[in-house]
Amino acid sequence: MSSRAQILASVLQNQPELQALPEDLQTSFPAADPVEAFKTVLTTIGGAFIEVSDYLAIQNYISEHFAGQRVVSTLPELAAISEKGWENQDPHSYANVDLAIITAHFGVAENAALWITEDLMQQRAVPFICQQLAVVISRKDIVQTMHDAYLKIGAADYGFGSFIAGPSKTADIEQSLVLGAHGPKSMTVFALD
Repeated sequence: MSSRAQILASVLQNQPELQALPEDLQTSFPAADPVEAFKTVLTTIGGAFIEVSDYLAIQNYISEHFAGQRVVSTLPELAAISEKGWENQDPHSYANVDLAIITAHFGVAENAALWITEDLMQQRAVPFICQQLAVVISRKDIVQTMHDAYLKIGAADYGFGSFIAGPSKTADIEQSLVLGAHGPKSMTVFALD
């Protein structure tokens, strides 16, 4: 028997006893209103929170603040303000997207993270390479904690997913905060009633 085989056999024979997993832990977050908590955390980490009643309000906001800029959206409700046919381009071409508008499955109040899977992105690079990111979410889809978020995700079948919270941030040893160094410079969350 080779030394490799001896070592592996020894490791297999000396496994620790199996231990039962802990009971399901229920956590609580002190927010009486998860939407208000989400808004507070998002604005604290550099994002913007805008409450809207419908997609027309979002369309009007985008038209007013991003006129003449490159805007792409995965939402059919915002097709009128989105570049047509952008989904089938080389991902490198998204580096000059001024605003990408996507939706999220849900948000998390305790850290303002949004759970977004590949099917909502259409192109995996879009929310990370665009200059500014806007995410549309329903107020009712904001959960209290990450524990709640993982219970909601469960064993869902998805190829790629990410929690995204606020604009890209980095700081160096001189304590200079830079927004947008590794991703969007800003993040706006539109909360639908």
